[in-house]
Amino acid sequence: MSGEPGFAPTVGTRLVDVVSVQSQVAYGGVGNSIAVPLLQALDLRVAPVPTVLLGNTPHYPTMHGGPLPQDWFEGLLDDLEAREVATRARLLLVGYLGSPQQGLALARWIDRIRARNPALIVQIDPVIGDHDSGRYTDPALEPVWRDALMPRAQGLTPNHYELEQLGGRRLHTLEDCIAAARSLLGATTQWVVVTSAAPATCPPGRLQLVLVTAQGSTTLEHDLVPHPVKGVGDLFAALVAGRLLREARLEDAVRQACDDVVRVLRHVQAQGWQELALPRDIACGLV
Repeated sequence: MSGEPGFAPTVGTRLVDVVSVQSQVAYGGVGNSIAVPLLQALDLRVAPVPTVLLGNTPHYPTMHGGPLPQDWFEGLLDDLEAREVATRARLLLVGYLGSPQQGLALARWIDRIRARNPALIVQIDPVIGDHDSGRYTDPALEPVWRDALMPRAQGLTPNHYELEQLGGRRLHTLEDCIAAARSLLGATTQWVVVTSAAPATCPPGRLQLVLVTAQGSTTLEHDLVPHPVKGVGDLFAALVAGRLLREARLEDAVRQACDDVVRVLRHVQAQGWQELALPRDIACGLV
């Protein structure tokens, strides 16, 4: 009954902090399968929108599932709009897309939502591939990322490989990465974090990233944890988003995300797990 306590939200109550648009797997820790529990551990409410539904990531001998049908994908976005979820959310987190058509529909949806919710933060991880695996998404997504989606984001978190693909040239040094990231800044885009930046110049056992804003750039280093789990970029992007929503300064959010990724990876490695997961004790320590 609509009059019962708890049945209907009070008008104006914010039920969702983050809309997270990315992949989902039945087994594994990539996309929304790691981002949602992480954001919930940070005491944030999440509306997950899957772009693909897969049994697992493609590096296993078998894999079933695929991209959401386009009408399903657009319908999920429309439902969030109709329920006023997106117009009350604080942040839209975008990761792995299943097709260029999804990206174009998402760009149109962002424009509609921003017209009603101009304070919405859009953070995009333009998932294309990495140095270890090469490209693992449709090449036709690259112009969609570059031309339709990334200019609509306040923040971007490409890795070094993705930054090269988006810019169409090799990046050999940190200075190259900084210049390429700076070219992505604009009227909307305020910051870019490049992960695994300039790996050829990094000391053994270390990784580096660069944070680039209109005010300058900052280079950070952290330990390399040699464990081949998938989804580390998704974990990092969600950590940055979550920390920002908990009112951390941008540089502090990035530093904390680095530290937390290293902590999680060390734990996963010590347990001998084959997939990324968020241990309960680490989850409690995030809040």
